[in-house]
Amino acid sequence: MYNIKLEKRVVKYIDTCPLKHQAQLKAKIYSLKDNPYPNDYKHIKGFPPYLRVDLGEYRIIYKVENTMIFIVLVGKRNDDEVYKSFKRLL
Repeated sequence: MYNIKLEKRVVKYIDTCPLKHQAQLKAKIYSLKDNPYPNDYKHIKGFPPYLRVDLGEYRIIYKVENTMIFIVLVGKRNDDEVYKSFKRLL
């Protein structure tokens, strides 16, 4: 089983989402503890250690190191802003 570390910006973003979406995002994030490579995960092109999964209209960007999963960013899936924010982080 893996441990999960959420960045502060992820926690703040999830707190601003509607309650139903908050529950769905939390469930998806914590499901990564058992399987960090679900069927719908993909590598982010140009950033090999980073992965993404989709949940409805949201995208979760994370990386796996040893037994830790670092949730780096959560954002709207249909908006390229999540990738612009991600590139600014690195």
